[in-house]
Amino acid sequence: MGVTVGELAKSLGLAYRGDATAVVNHAASLAEAGPGSLTFLANSRYRRHLADTQATLVVLEESLAGECPTNALIAPNPHLAYAHALALVMPRHRPPPHVHDSAVVDETAYLGERVHVGAQAYIGPDCHIEDDVEIGPGCVLMRGVMVRRGARLVARVTICDGSVIGESSVLQPGAVIGAEGFGFAQDNGQWIKVPQVGRVVIGAHAEVGANTTIDCGAIGDTVIGDGVKIDNLVQVGHNCRIGDHSIMVACSGVAGSTEIGRHCAIGGMSAIAGHIRLVDGVQVTGMGQVTKSLTEPGVYSSGTGVEPNRQWRRSVARFHQLDDMAKRLRELEKRLRELDGDRDAEGP
Repeated sequence: MGVTVGELAKSLGLAYRGDATAVVNHAASLAEAGPGSLTFLANSRYRRHLADTQATLVVLEESLAGECPTNALIAPNPHLAYAHALALVMPRHRPPPHVHDSAVVDETAYLGERVHVGAQAYIGPDCHIEDDVEIGPGCVLMRGVMVRRGARLVARVTICDGSVIGESSVLQPGAVIGAEGFGFAQDNGQWIKVPQVGRVVIGAHAEVGANTTIDCGAIGDTVIGDGVKIDNLVQVGHNCRIGDHSIMVACSGVAGSTEIGRHCAIGGMSAIAGHIRLVDGVQVTGMGQVTKSLTEPGVYSSGTGVEPNRQWRRSVARFHQLDDMAKRLRELEKRLRELDGDRDAEGP
């Protein structure tokens, strides 16, 4: 089975060059592709592989079509076109509507039409599962959870009391939605738990990566907007708000009560302090440390890149000398001002 070049071009509304009857049935990288492979070229660093590719079909820009030795699908955004093409070539298997015999569904829970509930899943009291939802094996939905139409919980997803999962959203294995946030009060040297009574509300067409945690609100809700994409191993603290169509990359974290605007991009291993705000259109590059509000859109960076150890050790040593150097510089500037004053007093 597979899809022909002509069928893909027609379905995606794109032009092509080459044999319309050629069939693609799997995906591969440009360098490793062979007969039947679908691939793409969107990054100029991989252009060197184009001339020798053995792929059956390459998705690329029109300016590169003349260099392509095989069939080409012409697209202004090759990566996006490849995504749509791959969904046609290798469509995701959808499990049939079914509640597995080992699943536990509370008698007060509501299940809509065409719902799939996998092995050893648990759906608690007063949950509301809308039509066409997939709940994979080992998932746990606690009391009062709402899962809207077409959402997919891949496996071992835990959703705590009252959380809302938006339409067509995807939660990858191990995601934990709505666990209690980190809230404690001091009492004579001891930490006393502050009950966290809010929810997590996730919008439509969002995605939450594997082993990512999103804490419930302490008071009020933690809100993840429509179309937000969160990578694996990300921590979102209580009462955060992430605006529509923003992304957070792996191992990044945001402390409680911080608001991230719409169309923001948070790079991998970035850390964002609590109780601050990032306006729409902010991009924080990898390993960024955001300790204050960012009030203007744009690209922000922090930290230092890797360098040879000897050079790094010298830089660190100089860093610890900065305070002393600053004091000496102020003293020199003061002395220069005094000398200028003495010369002015002497006259011509």
